[in-house]
Amino acid sequence: MHEREFRAFVSVAENGRMDEAAKALGYSQPAISYQIKCLEQMLGTRLFTRDSTGARLTREGRMILPSAHAVLALIDTMKAVTAP
Repeated sequence: MHEREFRAFVSVAENGRMDEAAKALGYSQPAISYQIKCLEQMLGTRLFTRDSTGARLTREGRMILPSAHAVLALIDTMKAVTAP
């Protein structure tokens, strides 16, 4: 699992759309889709249901969202501590 996958997951969860998450993170929409796919494969579960109106968290996605936020908070803290 990589930081960018967690950031993509949280952004899609917050924005409800892959394209909006991509804009917010400065990635392409296919890159966001790929990062979500990689995270889903690593975890062995679907995190979103997708349709023409966007992406909604599955039950499993809702369950891991707080942990994803915690992981990103730890990463951000480590970066702040080690920044020159």
